[in-house]
Amino acid sequence: MAATEHARPGTPCWVSLQTADLTAAQKFYGAVLGWAFRPGSLGEDFCVALSGSRAVAGLANVARTMGVPVSWTCYFGVDDADAVASRVRERGGTVAVGPLAFGRGRAALAADPAGAVFGFWEGRVLRDWRIGHGAAPAWLELRTRDCFDAALFYSGVFLWDQSQETDVRYEDDVVLVSVAGHTVACLRGGGVEAAPDPKIRPRWHVYFRVGNVEKAVEAALLAGGSVAAEPGLSVVGHEATLCDPEGAIFTVTSGLPD
Repeated sequence: MAATEHARPGTPCWVSLQTADLTAAQKFYGAVLGWAFRPGSLGEDFCVALSGSRAVAGLANVARTMGVPVSWTCYFGVDDADAVASRVRERGGTVAVGPLAFGRGRAALAADPAGAVFGFWEGRVLRDWRIGHGAAPAWLELRTRDCFDAALFYSGVFLWDQSQETDVRYEDDVVLVSVAGHTVACLRGGGVEAAPDPKIRPRWHVYFRVGNVEKAVEAALLAGGSVAAEPGLSVVGHEATLCDPEGAIFTVTSGLPD
């Protein structure tokens, strides 16, 4: 799995599950998504999920030690983690963890003003890992209170407006983020910060591609998970939203964005 020298600034470069039980998470996602796992380079609390021989995502046994919720987290590549942390704070966000040294890079966990958690990474990344391609997640979506305000925040934090490769456009009441002509994320309004239902609260949401949505739903139920949204059609194809046994929410889809 070849790596580049640095992550492309402002671009999604990885997704990771913050879990409190790494063994149980491996068992669940192996059953539902067919993943295998190999040890990560950061110690026994980290592993990499594989689809065949290709890396899909990371799993990190850090929910208890770092005091973060069990959830899927999207990471963005940055050139300077300290500068990005400063811009997060300047624009009303919070930095919960880091930037901390991990292996050959530095990582941080932050939250935007609406409370959606995201990460950023300064360092080496997998060259062939791209949202919507190969084994990487099919789609990323920010569910937030106001997608226009969110676009201003993330554009300021990641300097999207200064990048020649990144394009931010507004279509049908959503904000679409493209890199080199390829859509990598969608920002959608309607999130409610105080909602008791975690599906409604602002968050970054990860879509994984599967061959058969119904079989993935059945496997999730058998493995102790639950269904948050029944199978149906969306812009990324046939999909269903699931919760793992610890409560982390994700979507399985049979399609990819155009």
